[in-house]
Amino acid sequence: MHKLKLVLIGNGMAGVRALEELLKLNADLYEITVFGAEPHPNYNRIMLSPVLAGEQEFSDIVLNDLDWYRDHGISLHTGKRIVAIDRRNRKVVADDNTEASYDRLLLATGSTPFIPPLPGNDLQCVIGYRDIGDTQLMLDTALTHQHAVVVGGGLLGLEAANGLTLRGMQVTVIHKGQWLLDRQLDERAGKQLQTALERRGIRFRLGTPPKQLRGNKGGRVCAVDFNDGTSVAADLVVMAAGIRPNIQLAERAGLACNGGILVNDTLQTFDPRIYAIGECVSHRGIAYGLVAPLFEQAKVCANHLARLGYQRYLGSVTPTKLKVTGIDLFSVGDFMGAEGTESITLNDPSSGVYKKLVLKADRLVGVCLYGDTADNNWYLQLISEARSIGHLRQHLMFGRPDPDDVMQQTKAVA
Repeated sequence: MHKLKLVLIGNGMAGVRALEELLKLNADLYEITVFGAEPHPNYNRIMLSPVLAGEQEFSDIVLNDLDWYRDHGISLHTGKRIVAIDRRNRKVVADDNTEASYDRLLLATGSTPFIPPLPGNDLQCVIGYRDIGDTQLMLDTALTHQHAVVVGGGLLGLEAANGLTLRGMQVTVIHKGQWLLDRQLDERAGKQLQTALERRGIRFRLGTPPKQLRGNKGGRVCAVDFNDGTSVAADLVVMAAGIRPNIQLAERAGLACNGGILVNDTLQTFDPRIYAIGECVSHRGIAYGLVAPLFEQAKVCANHLARLGYQRYLGSVTPTKLKVTGIDLFSVGDFMGAEGTESITLNDPSSGVYKKLVLKADRLVGVCLYGDTADNNWYLQLISEARSIGHLRQHLMFGRPDPDDVMQQTKAVA
């Protein structure tokens, strides 16, 4: 039987997960070609932080080794960046002039680090934190230099700061917000997190964005300057100030983009032969940067590539977790508490536990946990399924109750 040709641009977690799902549904439908800009097989990008911290090796985070591609008859091109999509002739062209034709094209080009437009941002050892190459540079620098600055007090920035500290560097985190993880935690939880990280030796400059990066005579960064005249020594600057969907290739091909490659609920672009998933897409106005939504997209996309065509992606509820050993935090939903909500809080400084539950109209709509996250999956389920929690209200703060206790209480109220 003549096979259709499927080309995947982007050898990352989202794209390859779509291939895995597709192979489960119909392994014989396509002749598959994969292009990846990095010289590596598919690896777990979210585990780069444990690698930096010394808890994992690079070899431990490989998801699909070269044998996997070979065993499934997939033609893999590593270290090749696609520079053009010819939609009329249905082919893609790589930077070394390699070409591949397609009947279906899947874009999973991911995202790129946002580098703030600061003077000196092009100096040596000013990097983002997205791939194995960035991680290796940090590991190498930690062997020979002392001072590191991380710009950005979000999840990725704090994981980088923790890892570099464990590697023996003196780390300062610069964050424009008034508390850490100000998009993922409320102020109280953010302050508790800062205290815990300060105990590990990490320093912070909050609410004071940098003025410029200063270099030495050799063109390498050596300091970060602030508007108040102070400065911080920096042999390495890690930019962790957010990401931007990687849409340049799609835009050059004439695909509709607005904060990401626009896709419908089947992850199809405006060109019916081209699909897109992952951090590069905008679905219903949202671009997701966490792995769980990307895997949900991959499953739906594979369903349609396999010509089954009955699944829809309707969006995701995205929780927050920090990959720093010994620090447990979790947030999801409207944890700040919008108008019309009420909050239940538990704060126990002696044990380092803080919990905040936000309710609206007999529903749990937001959660912020620090120090005790044992029931995070249960809270996430309650929010995702919009369950009524009236009969659980007395138990809610203390986690999932015993079903018999709930039943007895319900009968007593009746």
